[in-house]
Amino acid sequence: MKELVKGFRKIVYLSFPPEVSGRPVVCNLTRLFDLSFNILKADISPRHEGTMTLEVSGLEEDFHKGIGYLKENGIRITPVAHKIFRNEESCIHCGVCTAMCPTDALLLDPGTRLVVFDVDKCSACGMCTRVCPVKAMTLDLKDDRN
Repeated sequence: MKELVKGFRKIVYLSFPPEVSGRPVVCNLTRLFDLSFNILKADISPRHEGTMTLEVSGLEEDFHKGIGYLKENGIRITPVAHKIFRNEESCIHCGVCTAMCPTDALLLDPGTRLVVFDVDKCSACGMCTRVCPVKAMTLDLKDDRN
């Protein structure tokens, strides 16, 4: 039964204040909560504030404990689904974005010839927003406090 739940996976966007950006809190997700993580994108500003897009996998219960640990350490967590949006009415389904998407969150459906957006696979890298000719994809850059 435990093995069935082990497949839980979620992509989150983390914002680190300067006093936390130098500490190994993300590494502790593995050590303390038996979670695996994949860093999809990371950036530290000159003031040492940081952001990171992280794919976390493991047991769902451990995921929630790990997210609680990050919050206790001053890290703001935003689901990636709150960072990237597609305006369905503007999209012309040209497929340009699919060539740039590193996680296959944007794919061309061979049957319908329409671009399909799977937000659960999205890493909010912003590549699609740069190439979309009609600006149907947008990235929310405001710093939500969670």
